Amino acid sequence: MKNTIWSIVLLVFSFAYVNGQTHSITIKVLSEDTNEPLIGATVYLKDIDKGSITDLDGIAVINDIPKGIYAYKVSFLGFKSIENTIEIPYPEIFTVYLHEDGEALEEVILESNRSTRTFKRIPTRIEFIGGEELSEKNAMNATNISMVLRESTGIQMQQTSLSSGNANIRIQGLDGRYTQLLRDGFPLYSGFSSGLSILHIPPLDLKQFEIIKGSSSTLYGGGAIAGLVNLISKTPEEEPDMDIMLTQTHALGTTGNVFYSKRNEKFGVTLYGSGHYQKAFDPDDDEFSNLPETKSIAINPKFFYYPSDKTTFWFGVNATYDDRLGGNLDAIENNADNLYTEENISRRLSTQTLYKSNIDAEKSFYIKNSFSYFDRDLTVPTINFKGNQLNSFTEAVYKNIGERTDWVFGANLYTTDFDEESIGLQRDQSDLTAGLFVNNIYDFTDNWILETGFRADYAKDWGFFPLSKVSLLYKANQSFSSRIGGGLGYKIPDIFTEEAEFINFNNILGIDKDNLEAERSYGVNLDFNYETYLTDEINFSVNQLFYITAIQKGLLLTNTGTGFFQYENADDNIVSRGAETNIKFSYRDFRWFLNYAFIDTRLNYLDGNPQKPLTARHNAGSVIMYENEKWRLGFESYYIGRQLLSDGTETTDFIKMGLLGMRNFNWATVFVNFENFTDRRQSRFSPLVSGSNDNPTFAEIYAPTDGFILSVGIIIKPFGQKHHH
Repeated sequence: MKNTIWSIVLLVFSFAYVNGQTHSITIKVLSEDTNEPLIGATVYLKDIDKGSITDLDGIAVINDIPKGIYAYKVSFLGFKSIENTIEIPYPEIFTVYLHEDGEALEEVILESNRSTRTFKRIPTRIEFIGGEELSEKNAMNATNISMVLRESTGIQMQQTSLSSGNANIRIQGLDGRYTQLLRDGFPLYSGFSSGLSILHIPPLDLKQFEIIKGSSSTLYGGGAIAGLVNLISKTPEEEPDMDIMLTQTHALGTTGNVFYSKRNEKFGVTLYGSGHYQKAFDPDDDEFSNLPETKSIAINPKFFYYPSDKTTFWFGVNATYDDRLGGNLDAIENNADNLYTEENISRRLSTQTLYKSNIDAEKSFYIKNSFSYFDRDLTVPTINFKGNQLNSFTEAVYKNIGERTDWVFGANLYTTDFDEESIGLQRDQSDLTAGLFVNNIYDFTDNWILETGFRADYAKDWGFFPLSKVSLLYKANQSFSSRIGGGLGYKIPDIFTEEAEFINFNNILGIDKDNLEAERSYGVNLDFNYETYLTDEINFSVNQLFYITAIQKGLLLTNTGTGFFQYENADDNIVSRGAETNIKFSYRDFRWFLNYAFIDTRLNYLDGNPQKPLTARHNAGSVIMYENEKWRLGFESYYIGRQLLSDGTETTDFIKMGLLGMRNFNWATVFVNFENFTDRRQSRFSPLVSGSNDNPTFAEIYAPTDGFILSVGIIIKPFGQKHHH
């Protein structure tokens, strides 16, 4: 009897020991496509809320697991997650294969480096804006693309005129003339159109933005010293697509946009039209407009022809008319005499033609051409600056995309002809540039990819410009990568600078080709990328960029002392150096973006190497987004640091905030945007206008001038929503 009792006790303790015993599991996570370990993947046991992150060998270990059957989830950024069950104890290493997610950013094809590679296999650093982020910016400003660029890290939209609203893109603290603005690879916006270009480009028919910071002259020729912005248009698909966008602001601005696209087997079309009316707006009550009275219209039809699966031909026309009248309100609204006004009437007509043929799976060829005509009439009291500019661009490119090597060979011809119609100073200028270029991307291994490029340009009257670039990409794994690159650049002088725009081109002498030299540059970028899952549901990514760009023979506008201004070359460099940090957190339907830019742009040709005027050394931003199939809500705040004015005065720093709400229905999206709702504007810090109503003096612009803008709108979708979430 006693032995029986002890046997029962021993059996009970043995059962308790077995059930109380815990186990460990070792899970190895591999890429299904490459069979390589995925470093930083998340392994999570839901029932006991335990998890681990894979190490350099793709292995994760979870300890102290009681015996049983558990639901697990394995996830990794850019790959499809796997959910299943596993029985513990598991006697050996448990191997999981993850498949790459076709909708991940890896699969985004970028066009600006000409190679048609996916996002993460390009050594050149390219920033991408598209999808939902672009549609959010469209709702914030349906009139033009300035909002998309203004809120990108390290990019400043520098307003040069209170009366017209002209604005230039400054990348990393360098003037707008050093940034090349492209539409589908065509240089349509430059020269005479200057700060009006941004205002002439509505955003609704754009599919994505691609931004390359640093010298890109080997890719697209002169002018891309600070970088380039390539606007990629929507193309037709077999399912028809139509957007009708109507927007109204409390500042009495009304905008209408219509986009339609459709294709069949042989033909396709995209049709785009935009109209905008803005009443003169004066939130300061100083009797001068902060937003000019504006009437503008733009149309952009494109026709596509697909003679075969391998061949595409398209032809597009872009036409805009824009009339901006700013200045004294009494003169604008009541035609009062002898009061200051500034009127800009501009017209643009351009054509774009492209023929592309895929010779076989590896080889392709295209030829493209554009003509762009821009006419502008600028009238202020006692000054009339009027003229037109005709640009042409022709390019032929041959590509050979191999298993490990991509080759691009090309030639282009670019002409500009500015003809001034004003009486007085004649500043006509014609330029012709012919170039040959070659670009190569070579995959040494899956981890090391090298890109090299060389361009030889000959510019009539300016000389020969040999340009080279090199970029190296290192991919340690799916979580970490780094890029380093550098290149040379140049810019041919013309009179269309921010300084000239500020004084309405008054008494500026023409370009003296005998005594001026082209500007030249060199620059280097280094960046690091890391992305992982901090927990099963919190994704984290960070990009850190360091850069330096130096410009030699910078073009300066100087006072001759006789009432005229002339251009001359600086005798020392303009040097811009700095850093940009971008951080992103994602949790379920929430996203949090943080960014910081340090911009140190020095004018070494001046005593003391001062910071460039109107360039904040410190800028930061925060954007919190909630997004699901029905709702998109966003709260953003931006810090702009102190700046120097041209006279050495230091400005105040400030923070501006915005709030956006969007509601999706199957047939439409309605939205409301509270832009700069804390009403940060320059007139709260210092006067924008001084002097008399007939002869005012305008201050340099370092802060928003229009203040708080409330806008409401609707995007009607006759064919239903296309969700990208």
